Amino acid sequence: MLSYKESLKILKETDALLEGHFILSSGLHSDKYVQCAKLLSKPKKAKELCLSLAEKIKEKYKNIDLILSPAIGGIVIGYEIGRILNIETIFAERVNGNFNLRRGFEINKGKKILVVEDVITTGKSSLECSALAKKANAEIVGYACIIDRSNGKSKIDKTIVSQIQIQIPTYKKEDLPKHLESIKAIKPGSRNL
Repeated sequence: MLSYKESLKILKETDALLEGHFILSSGLHSDKYVQCAKLLSKPKKAKELCLSLAEKIKEKYKNIDLILSPAIGGIVIGYEIGRILNIETIFAERVNGNFNLRRGFEINKGKKILVVEDVITTGKSSLECSALAKKANAEIVGYACIIDRSNGKSKIDKTIVSQIQIQIPTYKKEDLPKHLESIKAIKPGSRNL
């Protein structure tokens, strides 16, 4: 498995760790943003992180029937983890602002589901996916992501298995630090596409 230092090096080498003024999908502001799309544009580097994350998942969870990921960010990570672990993988996508299963995807009653994302900050997208599983009377066994940037403050009540935890402060709009007030904010996430 890759160390924290090795994982951070890959994020920097692929320009996946950006600096500026960002509005996250959660609505919070930050001076750093993890753009996993940049990581995923370098398949060899992304593979290293996914192989390491898959090892951590195998250590933590013994029985997973299905991987469920939120679109857009979680699709590729979910697929890659599913491919490595040989587990069926589906994704949920937003329709009128709410996650739904489309494209013939189904969650069957009693199945053990692992929710896999690229980045977890508040856990909102992961929890919206888990609501779909609960509605189908399936069991959420856990959550996994490449980057956990929740600083222990996500709304997820189970352990998050991550390849790397990055402590990046987030701010409400009314509590912006001085260094962010003068920088134009950009919203790089996919939640409102």
